[in-house]
Amino acid sequence: MAGGRKVDLAEALALGPGWRHACHALLYAPDPGMLFGRIPLRYAVLMQMRFDGRLGFPGGFVDAQDPSLEDGLNRELREELGEAVSAFRVERADYRSSHAGHRPRVVAHFYAKRLTLEQLQAVEVGAVRAKDHGLEVLGLVRVPLYTLRDGVGGLPAFLENSFIGAAREQLLEALQDLELLEPGSVIPD
Repeated sequence: MAGGRKVDLAEALALGPGWRHACHALLYAPDPGMLFGRIPLRYAVLMQMRFDGRLGFPGGFVDAQDPSLEDGLNRELREELGEAVSAFRVERADYRSSHAGHRPRVVAHFYAKRLTLEQLQAVEVGAVRAKDHGLEVLGLVRVPLYTLRDGVGGLPAFLENSFIGAAREQLLEALQDLELLEPGSVIPD
């Protein structure tokens, strides 16, 4: 994986001093909408355009004063997405995976939180007023979970973008494990 080696949470937490922890979250919600009246959306999945021009998930570094990984993640979500995230909390039960990289010595923890469509839309609307909007975060984007008839448009084209660290692999793994794609969908490599 581009973002380092996969480690379990206990191993990641035992790495000791000299390691920094970063937490990021995939926020998603069921979406009954239809694109052009014929393509089912199924779910809305949020990612963000970062300051460096790459796609990633909202979140960031956990500070020493954060009591837990999840407290640090929820603080980062408020900074990057605004006050609408106060309507929910990412918890340990939402944890998916961890990746440890040696240069720099960072462990990236990944979470996935299911929201209502109304909560997700409130995040989208409020994000432009967030502390980090226009600085660390250049904007939010929904992941197209469909493939157009040409076999390229939609998810395959989206995956051609530049992603930070393990974000692309985390996205694909979450889409499959959470069954967010239509049954029988082929996930591009």
